Order: sequence, then C-alpha cells, then structure tokens
Amino acid sequence: MGAKPANFTIDIGIGEKDRKAIAKGLSALLADSYSLYLMTHNFHWNVKGPMFNTLHTMFMAQYTEQWAALDLIAERIRALGEPAPGTYKEFSKLTSIEEVSGTPKAMDMVRLLVKAQEATAKTARKLFPLVEKACDQPTADLLTQRQDVHEKTAWMLRSLLEE
Repeated sequence: MGAKPANFTIDIGIGEKDRKAIAKGLSALLADSYSLYLMTHNFHWNVKGPMFNTLHTMFMAQYTEQWAALDLIAERIRALGEPAPGTYKEFSKLTSIEEVSGTPKAMDMVRLLVKAQEATAKTARKLFPLVEKACDQPTADLLTQRQDVHEKTAWMLRSLLEE
C-alpha cells in the first residue's frame, strides 16, 4: 500500500477566511464574465441590419477577449484554494446579469451589452475593499485589469448610441 499524499495547507499570507471570501467574490465575477461572454457571442451570431459588419466584428473582438479572461479568473480562484464554478446552474445563481430572451435589434444589443459590461465592472469593484484589506495584490491586479476592459468597452459601445 502506497503512502498517503500529504494534505498541504495553503500558506500564502492570506488567511483562510479571507481567501474563501475573495474566491466567493471572484466566483461572482466569473459568473458575470461568463454571462457577458455568452451574451456577446450570441449577439455576434445574430446581429443584423445596417451596422452588421461593424457590430459583428466588434462583438467578436469582445467575446474573444472575454473568453481569455474567464481562465484567468477561474485560475485565481483555484490559486486561493477554492473550486471555481463551471456550470450554467452555478453561473445563473451567481451572476448579476439578466439573461436576454429572443433576438434584440442591433442597437438594443448594444444597450444590453453596455449594461452587462457595467455590471461586470461593478462586480469587480465591489471586491476591492476585501482584496486590499487582505493585501492580495494578484487579485487586485486582476480586478484592475478587468475593470479597465469593461469600462473601456462600455464607453466604446455607449458611443455607438450617441448622435
């Protein structure tokens, strides 16, 4: 009979309670990010009208960036010692983004994406006080990067709605 593997305690300078709380907040960010990814990809597939080419291309760039971010968020949750959510059922419980029914018109897609980008930025921002208190610089860096992307993307989408 082989030796039982050692159960190593995580000792990265962040207490277990804070690690769990940060991972919980990151799980909400992951759920919002996945919901945003799915919405953006859906709109990429289904957009039509005079702005088709512009929006189709823009949405593809956005969902591609979002897809890469999902892995970064999930891996940070794992680095903190917690399981990352990864099912539609879990995401639907954790997300602050409402699922879209039907196929909206192109400019309604833009409006919905502005709201979803802003919601995701707010989810990231809410976690900052805990992350700063725990001196969790890797998570703070991730949150800063995600906020920058979501706020900039929301601005770019919002500019399409101005006359």
